[in-house]
Amino acid sequence: IDKDMNPFDSIFDRFLNMDRCPEIFYLRENIRNWRFYDYFRTDKDAPARQSQIGTFTPILNHDGSDVAAAIQTVMENGIMENLVSTIEDAFPGARLEVQAEQGRFSLFFHQPGLLRPLTVSELSEGTLRYILLVAALLTPRPPELMVLNEPETSLHPDLIPALARLIIKASKESQIWVISHSKVLIKQLTKYKHCKHLELEKELGATLLKGQNLLDKPQWKWPVKS
Repeated sequence: IDKDMNPFDSIFDRFLNMDRCPEIFYLRENIRNWRFYDYFRTDKDAPARQSQIGTFTPILNHDGSDVAAAIQTVMENGIMENLVSTIEDAFPGARLEVQAEQGRFSLFFHQPGLLRPLTVSELSEGTLRYILLVAALLTPRPPELMVLNEPETSLHPDLIPALARLIIKASKESQIWVISHSKVLIKQLTKYKHCKHLELEKELGATLLKGQNLLDKPQWKWPVKS
């Protein structure tokens, strides 16, 4: 690279030639494939509660709007057994079904003791959120990095161990970062020998890494405006 750049420009935008800068091109494509699931809406008007056009969906959208298509894609891509066992682990005797009508997919939840399946609009916030996490983590196209922000939100406490087992299973295909305030989830995840636990704490208004000493701190600082 022999060109000057403005400090506000991105190297990924300026150098896109794969022949001249293959490392930068590869790094950009790698980062673009990272997945961040920050927050799934589960209110009555949430996108995930609406029927959607059915298409091949190997990657769940960040808002969960295509959850029915994502579940159907899991079913049709050799992951059906994992899906069945994952739902059974959290909801014994339950199963998911996707129905198509005029090209639109709708998700249904069969549960023992009910005379009919529940529509996605009838699901509790915790049940819907768990299904969204299942669709995200059982992706047939696992990324190198997936970030889950507070996946325990709205979940019934009884679902936390099953969620931890699902995350651990998915971590064999992807590196997964979990940001959580749930002591139960953290305890379950840290039982896994490959889990690296980093705990943050507040000190004089600053967020610090617990147990970090002066010699452990990174050798860089956030840039400041001149």
